[in-house]
Amino acid sequence: MAQSKKMLQVKQDATDAFLADRALPTGAAWANDARADALARLRDMGLPHGRDEYWKFTKPDSLVQRDAPKAAVFQSDEGPLWADVENLTIVFVDGVFDAGASDDFALEGLSIERLADVADKDIHWAKDLYGVLETRGQEVVQRPLAALNTAFATDGVVIHVTGKVSKPVRLVYLHKSETSDATLHHCIKLEEGAEMTLLETGPAAARFNNVMEVDVADHAKFNHVRVQGRDHERRAVTGIFTRLGTESAFKSFTLTMNGVMTRNECVIELTGDDAIAHVAGACVGDGSDFHHDDTVFITHDAVNCESRQVFKKVLRNGATGVFQGKILVKKDAQKTDGYQISQSLLLDDDSQFLAKPELEIYADDVICSHGSTTGAIDEDAMFYLRSRGVPEAEATDLLVLAFLAEALEEIEDETLAEGILERLEGWLARRAS
Repeated sequence: MAQSKKMLQVKQDATDAFLADRALPTGAAWANDARADALARLRDMGLPHGRDEYWKFTKPDSLVQRDAPKAAVFQSDEGPLWADVENLTIVFVDGVFDAGASDDFALEGLSIERLADVADKDIHWAKDLYGVLETRGQEVVQRPLAALNTAFATDGVVIHVTGKVSKPVRLVYLHKSETSDATLHHCIKLEEGAEMTLLETGPAAARFNNVMEVDVADHAKFNHVRVQGRDHERRAVTGIFTRLGTESAFKSFTLTMNGVMTRNECVIELTGDDAIAHVAGACVGDGSDFHHDDTVFITHDAVNCESRQVFKKVLRNGATGVFQGKILVKKDAQKTDGYQISQSLLLDDDSQFLAKPELEIYADDVICSHGSTTGAIDEDAMFYLRSRGVPEAEATDLLVLAFLAEALEEIEDETLAEGILERLEGWLARRAS
Protein backbone atom coordinates (compact mmCIF):
# COMPACT_ATOMS: atom_id res chain seq x y z
CA MET A 1 0.00 0.00 0.00
CA ALA A 2 2.88 2.37 0.83
CA GLN A 3 4.37 1.80 -2.63
CA SER A 4 0.98 2.46 -4.20
CA LYS A 5 0.65 5.73 -2.33
CA LYS A 6 4.16 6.68 -3.38
CA MET A 7 3.33 6.01 -7.01
CA LEU A 8 0.16 8.07 -6.77
CA GLN A 9 2.20 10.92 -5.35
CA VAL A 10 4.74 10.63 -8.16
CA LYS A 11 1.93 10.86 -10.73
CA GLN A 12 0.31 13.76 -8.91
CA ASP A 13 3.58 15.70 -8.74
CA ALA A 14 4.22 15.11 -12.45
CA THR A 15 0.69 16.22 -13.31
CA ASP A 16 0.95 19.37 -11.21
CA ALA A 17 4.26 20.25 -12.83
CA PHE A 18 2.85 19.72 -16.32
CA LEU A 19 -0.22 21.85 -15.62
CA ALA A 20 1.59 24.63 -13.78
CA ASP A 21 0.80 28.03 -15.31
CA ARG A 22 -1.47 26.46 -17.95
CA ALA A 23 -4.78 28.29 -18.14
CA LEU A 24 -7.88 26.73 -19.59
CA PRO A 25 -9.19 28.30 -22.79
CA THR A 26 -12.37 30.30 -22.34
CA GLY A 27 -15.53 30.41 -24.41
CA ALA A 28 -19.23 29.80 -24.02
CA ALA A 29 -20.50 28.39 -20.73
CA TRP A 30 -20.91 24.82 -22.05
CA ALA A 31 -17.35 24.78 -23.43
CA ASN A 32 -15.96 26.16 -20.18
CA ASP A 33 -17.83 23.49 -18.21
CA ALA A 34 -16.60 20.67 -20.47
CA ARG A 35 -13.01 21.86 -20.20
CA ALA A 36 -13.17 22.31 -16.45
CA ASP A 37 -14.67 18.84 -16.05
CA ALA A 38 -11.93 17.33 -18.22
CA LEU A 39 -9.24 19.09 -16.21
CA ALA A 40 -10.75 17.79 -12.96
CA ARG A 41 -10.76 14.26 -14.36
CA LEU A 42 -7.16 14.65 -15.50
CA ARG A 43 -6.06 15.80 -12.06
CA ASP A 44 -7.91 12.90 -10.49
CA MET A 45 -6.33 10.31 -12.83
CA GLY A 46 -2.92 11.87 -13.16
CA LEU A 47 -0.85 11.74 -16.32
CA PRO A 48 0.08 8.23 -17.49
CA HIS A 49 3.06 6.49 -15.95
CA GLY A 50 4.97 3.40 -17.03
CA ARG A 51 3.60 1.55 -14.00
CA ASP A 52 0.01 1.96 -15.19
CA GLU A 53 -1.57 -1.23 -16.54
CA TYR A 54 -2.20 0.05 -20.05
CA TRP A 55 1.13 1.84 -20.29
CA LYS A 56 3.46 -0.94 -19.20
CA PHE A 57 4.50 -1.65 -22.81
CA THR A 58 4.78 2.00 -23.86
CA LYS A 59 6.88 4.57 -22.04
CA PRO A 60 4.81 7.78 -21.95
CA ASP A 61 7.60 10.16 -20.87
CA SER A 62 7.95 12.08 -24.14
CA LEU A 63 4.18 12.51 -24.33
CA VAL A 64 3.84 14.01 -20.86
CA GLN A 65 6.96 16.13 -20.43
CA ARG A 66 6.32 19.84 -20.12
CA ASP A 67 7.64 20.88 -23.53
CA ALA A 68 7.50 18.88 -26.73
CA PRO A 69 10.80 17.21 -27.67
CA LYS A 70 12.23 18.69 -30.84
CA ALA A 71 11.45 16.87 -34.07
CA ALA A 72 13.27 17.75 -37.27
CA VAL A 73 10.96 18.74 -40.11
CA PHE A 74 10.95 15.94 -42.68
CA GLN A 75 11.05 16.89 -46.34
CA SER A 76 9.00 14.27 -48.18
CA ASP A 77 9.69 13.44 -51.81
CA GLU A 78 6.13 12.21 -52.25
CA GLY A 79 3.18 14.28 -53.40
CA PRO A 80 0.06 14.82 -51.27
CA LEU A 81 -1.82 11.61 -50.61
CA TRP A 82 -5.26 11.36 -52.27
CA ALA A 83 -4.79 14.73 -53.96
CA ASP A 84 -6.21 13.16 -57.14
CA VAL A 85 -9.34 12.01 -55.31
CA GLU A 86 -12.14 14.57 -55.39
CA ASN A 87 -12.49 15.79 -51.80
CA LEU A 88 -12.99 18.77 -49.53
CA THR A 89 -9.60 19.62 -48.02
CA ILE A 90 -9.00 21.25 -44.63
CA VAL A 91 -5.41 22.08 -43.70
CA PHE A 92 -3.80 22.52 -40.28
CA VAL A 93 -0.15 23.63 -39.98
CA ASP A 94 1.41 22.67 -36.65
CA GLY A 95 -2.12 22.45 -35.26
CA VAL A 96 -3.23 25.85 -36.59
CA PHE A 97 -5.97 26.12 -39.21
CA ASP A 98 -4.71 27.41 -42.57
CA ALA A 99 -7.63 29.10 -44.31
CA GLY A 100 -5.60 29.94 -47.42
CA ALA A 101 -4.71 26.32 -48.10
CA SER A 102 -8.17 24.96 -47.23
CA ASP A 103 -11.28 24.62 -49.37
CA ASP A 104 -14.54 26.37 -48.62
CA PHE A 105 -16.48 24.40 -46.04
CA ALA A 106 -19.61 24.17 -48.21
CA LEU A 107 -20.58 20.61 -49.12
CA GLU A 108 -24.04 19.16 -49.60
CA GLY A 109 -25.20 16.85 -46.82
CA LEU A 110 -23.07 18.29 -44.06
CA SER A 111 -21.98 21.45 -42.28
CA ILE A 112 -18.41 22.06 -41.13
CA GLU A 113 -17.24 24.59 -38.56
CA ARG A 114 -14.06 25.22 -36.61
CA LEU A 115 -14.06 24.32 -32.94
CA ALA A 116 -12.44 27.71 -32.33
CA ASP A 117 -15.64 29.38 -33.58
CA VAL A 118 -18.14 26.91 -32.16
CA ALA A 119 -16.77 27.05 -28.61
CA ASP A 120 -17.72 30.73 -28.40
CA LYS A 121 -21.37 30.15 -29.29
CA ASP A 122 -23.87 29.92 -26.43
CA ILE A 123 -26.14 27.55 -28.36
CA HIS A 124 -24.72 24.82 -30.56
CA TRP A 125 -25.31 21.09 -31.03
CA ALA A 126 -21.65 20.40 -30.21
CA LYS A 127 -22.34 21.02 -26.53
CA ASP A 128 -24.01 17.60 -26.41
CA LEU A 129 -20.96 15.86 -27.90
CA TYR A 130 -17.79 17.73 -26.97
CA GLY A 131 -16.10 15.71 -24.25
CA VAL A 132 -19.15 13.46 -23.81
CA LEU A 133 -17.91 10.32 -25.58
CA GLU A 134 -14.39 10.90 -24.28
CA THR A 135 -15.83 10.96 -20.74
CA ARG A 136 -17.75 7.72 -21.39
CA GLY A 137 -14.52 6.14 -22.62
CA GLN A 138 -12.89 6.80 -19.26
CA GLU A 139 -15.37 4.46 -17.56
CA VAL A 140 -13.69 1.32 -18.89
CA VAL A 141 -10.02 2.38 -18.90
CA GLN A 142 -8.47 5.66 -17.78
CA ARG A 143 -7.26 7.72 -20.74
CA PRO A 144 -5.69 10.83 -19.22
CA LEU A 145 -4.16 12.19 -22.44
CA ALA A 146 -7.63 12.30 -23.99
CA ALA A 147 -8.89 14.24 -20.97
CA LEU A 148 -5.92 16.58 -21.39
CA ASN A 149 -7.00 17.12 -24.98
CA THR A 150 -10.60 17.93 -24.08
CA ALA A 151 -9.42 20.39 -21.45
CA PHE A 152 -7.00 22.38 -23.59
CA ALA A 153 -7.91 21.90 -27.27
CA THR A 154 -8.90 25.16 -28.95
CA ASP A 155 -9.28 24.04 -32.55
CA GLY A 156 -10.37 21.21 -34.78
CA VAL A 157 -13.42 20.59 -36.93
CA VAL A 158 -17.04 20.19 -35.90
CA ILE A 159 -18.96 18.28 -38.56
CA HIS A 160 -22.72 17.71 -38.68
CA VAL A 161 -23.70 15.13 -41.31
CA THR A 162 -27.35 15.13 -42.37
CA GLY A 163 -27.23 13.22 -45.66
CA LYS A 164 -25.10 10.98 -47.83
CA VAL A 165 -22.00 13.04 -48.58
CA SER A 166 -20.78 12.67 -52.17
CA LYS A 167 -17.05 13.09 -51.56
CA PRO A 168 -14.63 12.64 -48.66
CA VAL A 169 -13.53 15.33 -46.25
CA ARG A 170 -9.72 15.32 -46.07
CA LEU A 171 -7.87 16.69 -43.04
CA VAL A 172 -4.25 17.49 -43.91
CA TYR A 173 -1.82 17.96 -41.03
CA LEU A 174 1.44 19.72 -41.95
CA HIS A 175 4.51 19.89 -39.72
CA LYS A 176 6.74 22.97 -40.23
CA SER A 177 8.18 23.78 -36.80
CA GLU A 178 10.56 21.46 -34.97
CA THR A 179 9.15 22.56 -31.59
CA SER A 180 5.42 22.52 -32.40
CA ASP A 181 3.08 20.96 -29.85
CA ALA A 182 -0.36 20.58 -31.45
CA THR A 183 -3.70 19.69 -29.86
CA LEU A 184 -6.77 19.19 -32.04
CA HIS A 185 -10.25 17.97 -31.13
CA HIS A 186 -12.84 16.95 -33.73
CA CYS A 187 -16.57 16.33 -33.15
CA ILE A 188 -18.56 14.49 -35.80
CA LYS A 189 -22.29 13.82 -35.56
CA LEU A 190 -24.06 11.69 -38.17
CA GLU A 191 -27.83 11.90 -38.18
CA GLU A 192 -30.05 8.93 -38.99
CA GLY A 193 -29.25 7.45 -42.41
CA ALA A 194 -26.32 9.81 -43.06
CA GLU A 195 -23.01 8.69 -44.58
CA MET A 196 -19.57 10.22 -44.88
CA THR A 197 -15.88 9.38 -45.38
CA LEU A 198 -13.17 11.21 -43.45
CA LEU A 199 -9.51 11.09 -44.51
CA GLU A 200 -6.59 12.17 -42.34
CA THR A 201 -3.00 12.48 -43.51
CA GLY A 202 0.23 14.04 -42.32
CA PRO A 203 2.51 14.21 -39.26
CA ALA A 204 0.85 17.36 -37.79
CA ALA A 205 3.59 18.52 -35.40
CA ALA A 206 6.65 17.58 -33.41
CA ARG A 207 4.18 16.30 -30.81
CA PHE A 208 0.52 15.78 -31.62
CA ASN A 209 -2.46 15.07 -29.37
CA ASN A 210 -5.57 14.41 -31.46
CA VAL A 211 -9.03 13.36 -30.26
CA MET A 212 -12.05 12.56 -32.42
CA GLU A 213 -15.56 11.97 -31.06
CA VAL A 214 -17.92 10.33 -33.54
CA ASP A 215 -21.63 9.84 -32.81
CA VAL A 216 -23.19 7.55 -35.43
CA ALA A 217 -26.99 7.53 -35.33
CA ASP A 218 -29.31 4.71 -36.47
CA HIS A 219 -28.69 3.46 -40.04
CA ALA A 220 -25.79 5.90 -40.49
CA LYS A 221 -22.34 4.97 -41.80
CA PHE A 222 -18.92 6.48 -41.08
CA ASN A 223 -15.73 5.54 -42.95
CA HIS A 224 -12.34 6.72 -41.73
CA VAL A 225 -8.94 6.24 -43.39
CA ARG A 226 -5.81 7.73 -41.85
CA VAL A 227 -2.14 7.85 -42.83
CA GLN A 228 0.21 9.17 -40.17
CA GLY A 229 3.09 11.16 -41.62
CA ARG A 230 6.55 9.90 -42.46
CA ASP A 231 8.44 12.30 -40.18
CA HIS A 232 11.10 10.23 -38.43
CA GLU A 233 11.14 12.12 -35.12
CA ARG A 234 7.47 12.94 -34.62
CA ARG A 235 5.46 11.84 -31.59
CA ALA A 236 1.71 11.38 -31.51
CA VAL A 237 -1.10 10.19 -29.29
CA THR A 238 -4.56 9.88 -30.81
CA GLY A 239 -7.95 8.89 -29.46
CA ILE A 240 -11.11 7.96 -31.34
CA PHE A 241 -14.29 7.70 -29.24
CA THR A 242 -17.33 6.33 -31.06
CA ARG A 243 -20.96 5.50 -30.21
CA LEU A 244 -23.04 3.46 -32.65
CA GLY A 245 -26.82 3.33 -33.03
CA THR A 246 -29.09 0.67 -34.52
CA GLU A 247 -27.95 -0.81 -37.85
CA SER A 248 -25.15 1.74 -38.06
CA ALA A 249 -21.58 1.16 -39.23
CA PHE A 250 -18.16 2.51 -38.28
CA LYS A 251 -15.02 1.51 -40.16
CA SER A 252 -11.55 2.90 -39.47
CA PHE A 253 -8.14 2.08 -40.93
CA THR A 254 -4.75 3.58 -40.03
CA LEU A 255 -1.38 3.27 -41.75
CA THR A 256 1.68 4.26 -39.74
CA MET A 257 5.19 4.66 -41.14
CA ASN A 258 8.16 6.16 -39.28
CA GLY A 259 7.91 8.24 -36.12
CA VAL A 260 9.59 7.87 -32.74
CA MET A 261 6.43 7.31 -30.72
CA THR A 262 2.87 6.66 -31.81
CA ARG A 263 0.01 5.66 -29.54
CA ASN A 264 -3.37 5.19 -31.25
CA GLU A 265 -6.34 4.54 -28.97
CA CYS A 266 -9.83 3.60 -30.14
CA VAL A 267 -12.86 3.24 -27.87
CA ILE A 268 -16.09 2.01 -29.46
CA GLU A 269 -19.55 1.45 -27.97
CA LEU A 270 -22.13 -0.53 -29.91
CA THR A 271 -25.33 0.66 -28.27
CA GLY A 272 -27.88 -0.14 -31.01
CA ASP A 273 -28.87 -3.57 -32.31
CA ASP A 274 -27.29 -4.87 -35.54
CA ALA A 275 -24.44 -2.33 -35.50
CA ILE A 276 -21.06 -2.98 -37.12
CA ALA A 277 -17.65 -1.69 -36.00
CA HIS A 278 -14.39 -2.47 -37.81
CA VAL A 279 -11.05 -0.98 -36.76
CA ALA A 280 -7.82 -1.96 -38.49
CA GLY A 281 -4.23 -0.87 -38.84
CA ALA A 282 -1.03 -1.56 -40.73
CA CYS A 283 2.30 -0.46 -39.35
CA VAL A 284 5.83 -0.62 -40.77
CA GLY A 285 8.70 0.37 -38.50
CA ASP A 286 12.46 0.52 -38.96
CA GLY A 287 14.99 1.24 -36.23
CA SER A 288 15.38 0.92 -32.48
CA ASP A 289 13.82 4.36 -31.91
CA PHE A 290 10.54 3.30 -33.53
CA HIS A 291 7.71 2.50 -31.09
CA HIS A 292 4.11 1.97 -32.19
CA ASP A 293 1.15 1.15 -29.92
CA ASP A 294 -2.43 0.30 -30.90
CA THR A 295 -4.82 0.17 -27.94
CA VAL A 296 -8.46 -0.72 -28.65
CA PHE A 297 -11.50 -1.25 -26.43
CA ILE A 298 -14.81 -2.33 -27.99
CA THR A 299 -17.96 -2.66 -25.88
CA HIS A 300 -20.93 -4.68 -27.14
CA ASP A 301 -24.05 -3.40 -25.41
CA ALA A 302 -26.75 -4.42 -27.92
CA VAL A 303 -28.04 -7.49 -29.76
CA ASN A 304 -26.60 -9.02 -32.94
CA CYS A 305 -23.66 -6.65 -33.36
CA GLU A 306 -20.39 -7.31 -35.17
CA SER A 307 -16.91 -6.04 -34.41
CA ARG A 308 -13.55 -6.69 -36.06
CA GLN A 309 -10.07 -5.73 -34.97
CA VAL A 310 -7.34 -6.46 -37.54
CA PHE A 311 -3.83 -5.19 -36.84
CA LYS A 312 -0.61 -6.07 -38.67
CA LYS A 313 2.88 -4.77 -37.89
CA VAL A 314 6.13 -5.23 -39.82
CA LEU A 315 9.19 -4.45 -37.70
CA ARG A 316 12.93 -4.39 -38.42
CA ASN A 317 16.25 -3.18 -36.98
CA GLY A 318 15.09 -3.17 -33.37
CA ALA A 319 11.66 -1.58 -33.83
CA THR A 320 8.93 -2.20 -31.23
CA GLY A 321 5.24 -2.79 -31.80
CA VAL A 322 2.46 -3.01 -29.21
CA PHE A 323 -1.15 -4.17 -29.43
CA GLN A 324 -3.65 -4.01 -26.57
CA GLY A 325 -7.15 -4.97 -27.63
CA LYS A 326 -10.25 -5.87 -25.66
CA ILE A 327 -13.77 -7.00 -26.49
CA LEU A 328 -16.30 -6.51 -23.69
CA VAL A 329 -19.66 -8.22 -24.19
CA LYS A 330 -22.31 -7.12 -21.72
CA LYS A 331 -25.02 -9.36 -20.28
CA ASP A 332 -27.79 -8.57 -22.76
CA ALA A 333 -25.58 -8.32 -25.85
CA GLN A 334 -26.65 -11.69 -27.25
CA LYS A 335 -25.65 -12.89 -30.74
CA THR A 336 -22.46 -10.86 -30.62
CA ASP A 337 -19.87 -11.60 -33.29
CA GLY A 338 -16.47 -10.33 -32.17
CA TYR A 339 -13.21 -10.97 -34.03
CA GLN A 340 -9.75 -9.80 -33.05
CA ILE A 341 -6.40 -10.58 -34.66
CA SER A 342 -3.01 -8.96 -34.05
CA GLN A 343 0.07 -10.20 -35.86
CA SER A 344 3.63 -9.07 -36.32
CA LEU A 345 6.27 -9.91 -38.90
CA LEU A 346 9.77 -9.49 -37.45
CA LEU A 347 12.44 -9.04 -40.10
CA ASP A 348 15.33 -9.48 -37.64
CA ASP A 349 16.06 -10.80 -34.15
CA ASP A 350 16.30 -7.36 -32.55
CA SER A 351 12.70 -6.22 -33.06
CA GLN A 352 9.87 -7.09 -30.68
CA PHE A 353 6.10 -7.27 -30.59
CA LEU A 354 4.19 -7.02 -27.30
CA ALA A 355 0.53 -8.04 -27.27
CA LYS A 356 -2.28 -8.11 -24.73
CA PRO A 357 -5.50 -9.46 -26.32
CA GLU A 358 -8.52 -9.69 -24.02
CA LEU A 359 -12.08 -11.00 -24.02
CA GLU A 360 -14.59 -10.26 -21.25
CA ILE A 361 -17.94 -11.89 -21.95
CA TYR A 362 -21.13 -11.88 -19.88
CA ALA A 363 -23.59 -13.12 -22.55
CA ASP A 364 -23.92 -16.80 -23.51
CA ASP A 365 -25.01 -16.64 -27.17
CA VAL A 366 -21.88 -15.16 -28.74
CA ILE A 367 -19.14 -15.91 -31.24
CA CYS A 368 -15.91 -14.25 -30.12
CA SER A 369 -12.32 -15.02 -30.99
CA HIS A 370 -8.93 -13.45 -30.61
CA GLY A 371 -5.47 -14.41 -31.74
CA SER A 372 -2.00 -12.94 -31.68
CA THR A 373 1.10 -14.24 -33.45
CA THR A 374 4.68 -13.19 -34.00
CA GLY A 375 6.97 -14.68 -36.59
CA ALA A 376 9.60 -14.26 -39.25
CA ILE A 377 9.36 -14.51 -43.02
CA ASP A 378 7.94 -17.89 -44.03
CA GLU A 379 10.90 -19.91 -45.25
CA ASP A 380 8.81 -22.08 -47.59
CA ALA A 381 7.24 -19.04 -49.23
CA MET A 382 10.67 -17.42 -49.58
CA PHE A 383 12.11 -20.58 -51.11
CA TYR A 384 9.20 -20.78 -53.57
CA LEU A 385 9.78 -17.21 -54.78
CA ARG A 386 13.58 -17.54 -54.91
CA SER A 387 13.35 -20.79 -56.86
CA ARG A 388 11.42 -18.92 -59.52
CA GLY A 389 14.09 -16.30 -59.95
CA VAL A 390 12.75 -13.57 -57.65
CA PRO A 391 15.61 -11.70 -55.91
CA GLU A 392 15.63 -11.98 -52.13
CA ALA A 393 14.88 -8.30 -51.46
CA GLU A 394 11.96 -8.28 -53.88
CA ALA A 395 10.67 -11.56 -52.48
CA THR A 396 10.77 -10.09 -48.98
CA ASP A 397 8.76 -7.07 -50.09
CA LEU A 398 6.16 -9.28 -51.76
CA LEU A 399 5.75 -11.34 -48.60
CA VAL A 400 5.50 -8.21 -46.46
CA LEU A 401 2.70 -6.84 -48.65
CA ALA A 402 0.93 -10.21 -48.58
CA PHE A 403 1.18 -10.20 -44.78
CA LEU A 404 -0.40 -6.73 -44.56
CA ALA A 405 -3.15 -7.53 -47.05
CA GLU A 406 -5.81 -8.59 -44.50
CA ALA A 407 -5.62 -5.20 -42.79
CA LEU A 408 -5.78 -3.30 -46.09
CA GLU A 409 -8.85 -5.28 -47.11
CA GLU A 410 -10.74 -3.42 -44.38
CA ILE A 411 -10.65 -0.30 -46.59
CA GLU A 412 -13.89 -0.31 -48.59
CA ASP A 413 -12.93 2.24 -51.25
CA GLU A 414 -10.53 0.66 -53.75
CA THR A 415 -9.08 4.01 -54.82
CA LEU A 416 -8.20 4.90 -51.24
CA ALA A 417 -6.72 1.44 -50.72
CA GLU A 418 -4.56 1.83 -53.82
CA GLY A 419 -3.11 5.04 -52.41
CA ILE A 420 -2.23 3.21 -49.19
CA LEU A 421 -0.60 0.38 -51.13
CA GLU A 422 1.50 2.84 -53.16
CA ARG A 423 2.75 4.43 -49.94
CA LEU A 424 3.72 1.02 -48.56
CA GLU A 425 5.51 0.05 -51.78
CA GLY A 426 7.38 3.34 -51.71
CA TRP A 427 8.46 2.80 -48.10
CA LEU A 428 9.75 -0.68 -48.88
CA ALA A 429 11.57 0.52 -52.01
CA ARG A 430 13.39 3.22 -50.04
CA ARG A 431 14.48 0.69 -47.43
CA ALA A 432 15.75 -1.65 -50.14
CA SER A 433 17.86 1.11 -51.68
